[in-house]
Amino acid sequence: MTISEVSIRRPVFATVLSLLLLIVGIMAALRLPIREYPDIQQPAVSVNVTYRGANAAVIETRITQLIENEVAGLEGVDKVTSSSRDERASINVLFNTSRNVDAAANDVRDRVTRIMGRLPDEADPPRVEKVESGADPVLFVILSSTSRTGLELTDYAERYLVDRLGAVPGVASVFINGARRYAMRIWLDRGAMAARKVTVTDIENALRSENIELPAGRIESRQREFTLRTDTSMRSEEEFRNLVVGRGEDGYLVRLGEVAAVQLAAENQRGGSATDAGPALLMPVTPLSTANVLDVADAVKKEMALIREGLPEDISFEVNIDNSVFIRESMRKVMLVLAETGVIVLVVIFLFLGTLRATLIPAATIPVSILSAAVVMAMLGYSINTLTLLGAVLAIGLVVDDAIVVLENIVRRIELKEPPLLAAINGSREIGFAVIATTLVLVAVFLPISYLQGNVGRLFAEFGVSVAAAVLFSALVALTLTPMMTSKLFAKGIHRGRLASAVDRAFQSLTGAYGYALRWTLAG
Repeated sequence: MTISEVSIRRPVFATVLSLLLLIVGIMAALRLPIREYPDIQQPAVSVNVTYRGANAAVIETRITQLIENEVAGLEGVDKVTSSSRDERASINVLFNTSRNVDAAANDVRDRVTRIMGRLPDEADPPRVEKVESGADPVLFVILSSTSRTGLELTDYAERYLVDRLGAVPGVASVFINGARRYAMRIWLDRGAMAARKVTVTDIENALRSENIELPAGRIESRQREFTLRTDTSMRSEEEFRNLVVGRGEDGYLVRLGEVAAVQLAAENQRGGSATDAGPALLMPVTPLSTANVLDVADAVKKEMALIREGLPEDISFEVNIDNSVFIRESMRKVMLVLAETGVIVLVVIFLFLGTLRATLIPAATIPVSILSAAVVMAMLGYSINTLTLLGAVLAIGLVVDDAIVVLENIVRRIELKEPPLLAAINGSREIGFAVIATTLVLVAVFLPISYLQGNVGRLFAEFGVSVAAAVLFSALVALTLTPMMTSKLFAKGIHRGRLASAVDRAFQSLTGAYGYALRWTLAG
């Protein structure tokens, strides 16, 4: 007994099976992330080192080349790129798509740890970070003020805004571009230093040894215990000016204020950002690679609305660039094309089948097959994007083929005066192998697209799998739901409309004319 015969004899089984596929497909589709394009970025790991005061040439020879030579021999490395700028080295390691990004990051950390002793002591420890796939900001938020300085605006953003936006579900990170953080800047006077016999090393050693905070142990008694804290860090300009950096021959204490100008200013005075109203900060909000971009954008906007209620009057907090608008509009256009395609397909089916009852049977195949493909997409970690929706548009014309073939074969038997129930069993059994063969041919056409190499293969991988899955589910529906519905809807016979009869006559005339022309050509 075939699955078609079981479905005809047990209509509840076929109905429940289709409803189950439909419900599970809807649940899977609602949980799929939404983005503009599929995730095609290769696993990448970045290594960043800061060496203050060093120029690009020193950064290249002392840091960049050492790290490049060490990580180049890792397994699965596809390409290594680097850039050496004043005070900063950046090395990006691109791995093959088969490499796990977490394992790759651990291997890079191990290699960088080996050369820690060969890096300059004054350089900051290397920062090894994974470059998340799809890590493009979805929103660019601008924070500006009409009365505050860039230092005050940066301090306010770091204290009250970054953590609140970063806590929004789906947000991976929130950066501050154009930030101006507080720092104590010391401008050395070479003449004063030479007169007092103080070197730069003396000043650096004094700052390192005096401006620190160390644990001092604890004091214990029979009934009490006190934790000691040694706080020798300096916080004001006056404290830095009074720092002793040397001693003269007569015992005179040389203080920092005598050989340098001390100023509380921005840590980096080379860059910044501003608007017409005053200083500003640009804050890009990057979502997680697995998050729904549209939901993240909406959640961030809601959080911004709550933040504005407590902002000072001189601060403005607005969205400057919203990439979700383009993504949302693209999805809307594709969904509109999807609906238009479905309507056109149903109209064509109605013109040739001639009855509304016959049109409903292939129409039931479309939502079940398309939504069931979302289950496979969710299992493979795919997303709803422009290409997967394009695959759904293409699949609408393919998923109805099997249902139409089964329907026509059953209807042909009913027109030959065979009982509808028997016609459904014999018709589906007769055409079942052909339906399976047709489905496998279509799968064999679309599925290999997912195995293409390079960026093209990664771009169309989700497209090929989603179309193949929809076609497979359409065969299942055609062999279960279609014969059951046909036997029920045509239990009282078939009555074709005038329009369908006219289309049939026109099609037969066209076929006859084509056959006559073919025979005449062969005879000539």
